[in-house]
Amino acid sequence: MRRIVILFFALFSLIVSAQVEEDTMSVQTRDDRIGMLRIGYLSYDAVLHSMAQYDTLQVKMGELRRAYDKEMKRVEDEFNQKYELFLEERAQYPRTILLKRQQELQDMMQQNVNFKNESRRELQRTEQEAMAPLRIRLAEAIAAVAREEGLVLVVNTDADACPFIEPAVSTNIEPMVRQRLTTNP
Repeated sequence: MRRIVILFFALFSLIVSAQVEEDTMSVQTRDDRIGMLRIGYLSYDAVLHSMAQYDTLQVKMGELRRAYDKEMKRVEDEFNQKYELFLEERAQYPRTILLKRQQELQDMMQQNVNFKNESRRELQRTEQEAMAPLRIRLAEAIAAVAREEGLVLVVNTDADACPFIEPAVSTNIEPMVRQRLTTNP
């Protein structure tokens, strides 16, 4: 009986020892794999805003916004003048003329609202179209730097989307991307 117990403990020790070695190897293998997988991070918006073409685009968009704002102000002033005139003279109008003028003012107001909405959509569309080449160029620069650095993932840190990135497995690629954009216009 005593031999069986000793044999049992010897076998148990051997099994535990083998399990510990296996666990150590799997941790080592996992750590090796983690060491090979590297990520990069950057602020996409900061790099985008640092591009020379971005400033030029913002100037042009500002000019376009001012033109739309000027036109909106003009049609608003025109409406206000007609409305004030209507209020001053409405007591003199017969019912049919009064209804006709009210309808004209309502139509004019609706046209102004439609113009304002269409202006916003047009500005957004124009800005998206103008930004597309910049975004493509930035995406290509990020991809090129990621490949050069052997990164498997690039994280955008804007809007606190990533509160922690392990420094041992990550690289701030923002300076490299900025450099690539300035040397390859």
